[in-house]
Amino acid sequence: MAEFLLELFSEEIPARMQTEAGETLGRLIEKAFAPLNPREAQIFTGPRRIAICVNVDEEVPASSVSERGPRESAPEQALAGFMRKHGVTKELLSLEDGFWVLNRATPAVSAIEHIASALPDLIRRFPWPKSMRWGSGSPMTWVRPLRRILCLLDGQVVPFSLSDGDDNGHNLRSSNLTEGHRFQGPAEPIVITSAAQWKDTLQTARVITSAEERRSIITTGINKLAQEEGLNVVPDAGLIDEVSGLTEWPVPFLGRIDNSFMDLPAEVMQVSMRINQRYFALRHSDGSAAPRFAFIANIEPTDGGAAVIAGNERVLRARFADARHFWDLDRKHSLESRVVALDNVTFHASLGSQGARVRRIVRLARILAPQTGASEAQAERAALLCKADLSTGMVGEFPELQGVMGGYYARHDGEDEAVATAIGEHYLPRGPSDRVPTAPVSIALCLADRIDTLVAFFAAGEKPGGSGDPYALRRAALGIIRLIRENGLRLDLVKLFVQASETLPENLKNAPDIDLLPAFIAERLRVQLRSEGARHDVLAAISVGNDDTDITRLLARTDALAAMLATEDGANLLAATKRAANILRIEDRKDGPHEGIPDATLYTQDEEKALASALEKIAPSVEKSFAEERFEETMREAASLRPVLDAFFEQVIVNAEDGAVRRNRLKLLSQLVRMTRLIADFSQISG
Repeated sequence: MAEFLLELFSEEIPARMQTEAGETLGRLIEKAFAPLNPREAQIFTGPRRIAICVNVDEEVPASSVSERGPRESAPEQALAGFMRKHGVTKELLSLEDGFWVLNRATPAVSAIEHIASALPDLIRRFPWPKSMRWGSGSPMTWVRPLRRILCLLDGQVVPFSLSDGDDNGHNLRSSNLTEGHRFQGPAEPIVITSAAQWKDTLQTARVITSAEERRSIITTGINKLAQEEGLNVVPDAGLIDEVSGLTEWPVPFLGRIDNSFMDLPAEVMQVSMRINQRYFALRHSDGSAAPRFAFIANIEPTDGGAAVIAGNERVLRARFADARHFWDLDRKHSLESRVVALDNVTFHASLGSQGARVRRIVRLARILAPQTGASEAQAERAALLCKADLSTGMVGEFPELQGVMGGYYARHDGEDEAVATAIGEHYLPRGPSDRVPTAPVSIALCLADRIDTLVAFFAAGEKPGGSGDPYALRRAALGIIRLIRENGLRLDLVKLFVQASETLPENLKNAPDIDLLPAFIAERLRVQLRSEGARHDVLAAISVGNDDTDITRLLARTDALAAMLATEDGANLLAATKRAANILRIEDRKDGPHEGIPDATLYTQDEEKALASALEKIAPSVEKSFAEERFEETMREAASLRPVLDAFFEQVIVNAEDGAVRRNRLKLLSQLVRMTRLIADFSQISG
């Protein structure tokens, strides 16, 4: 076994590309080194390097190939194709039993030789999302100028060059050299002899090679500083990842925010700090904004950080002064006065303006208000104003604050608190970790906005395909599902989709893709249940051939059926029903369908009489409890059939020799299957 170490050292790599680049390097090395059995790979990424350490075999073992080609009598073209495929000449072929045969032995190849031949092309063709050329005389591209290639096998340099014909590859050759921190590392290149020494030496040179370790230092450091002042850091995993990709030697500090800016909305301060400066926002224990911020330096200052802190505070004052300008300017005009401007903002080429969209949302909010317990007047008012902040300077500067700023401006204008809250919350939930609004007006507006989005874009032919979803329609569907589930709403989504389509542009009102929405919602619901570890196959069984889009009712049925199937009686009922359905499917092809009421005079065994009697008693009860949405009771009654079903299948031969008896027994099974299909299509359930 040999230790392989590769480090690709360059100018600063964008933080957002580093993780994917490390994963890509790992995949490419695993594929290129497959003959060397690569294992125990470790990936390292940072602002100026991506690296991999992996154990490999010391050689590619010798091998032999024996492959039979065309017959001796075959046309010359067939033989030429065989030789071209294997890159050989006729002299290397032999005739065996009338066939041309290639026998070729490949000698063992040392690991260092295999690696040296594989890496130049791998590096030159490395797939970056964006890349650049630099210097002159070389068409080679890289994400940023590539400066060094460290490549060792058990401490020995694997010699290769990136030169390719007339391309000088920027004269890059493999070596045993790397570099430390740009500002605090040694001026001269560092000689490396092993992976362990590489990590230790770089740490001495103020470079932490592990992205995970840098993330831990950042998280622990800023939390410790905040806790020392009785404050909490606003969680932001994405910002921690980004800052980890910007620093080689992260050092945490706290800065102070001038009191003159503390009347700005907390969200404005947080977004401004995050987007412009990569700073972390802090909160008091009651959730209010604290006059402090955390940031990460990429150096360890000799003055304890005084100059660095002062410089960052000075920059932040300028940023907050800009935010103050927008905040003051926007409040000079009411949200209501901004609504008319939405008619001049295009929403979508086929769907008209934002103003037209707002009018659709107003109508939907009015329809939804009684179903969510909201005031119709408040729901309409919130819907009318919900997009007005799109024309404000603050949202123009920070699009992430859409809705949030509308809520603040609505309060400034003296709107009802329920209206202002709904405007501020109507984009929630944006993702799976976001809270779901619970105020009635907010729920009505959130649903109206998303239902219009889904119906409008499906009508315009913009439904998601494959992994593509440019208008985030899957996220909108999941938002609808969460709003309904977590608030226990009873909504007929099909009816709402139809009502939403009635105000679309005339040419889109009857667009065929709108009919796909119920199935789209059902699929998103199955995806959500799968992510929760719930029985999504049970939901699929309940949904088959069912136009019911009352999500709360569907989930109640799903929970009740899943609970029944978890019992012994339920599992046996499932097995028996599947068996009955399979028998019917086969026999119906012969002389079916076998429907209708069985003839009691044709029962010849006590077990079939018992099953018939049980079905006669239980089926109406099941139908009644199901219609009254007493689903747990429905399942208990259905499961009570288990003993008579067991006895029936143990003692009764369905395909009796007497044709009349056989058909009668099939009718009896048909009654069983018809009753259980009221509950679900059991054939869709695994187990």
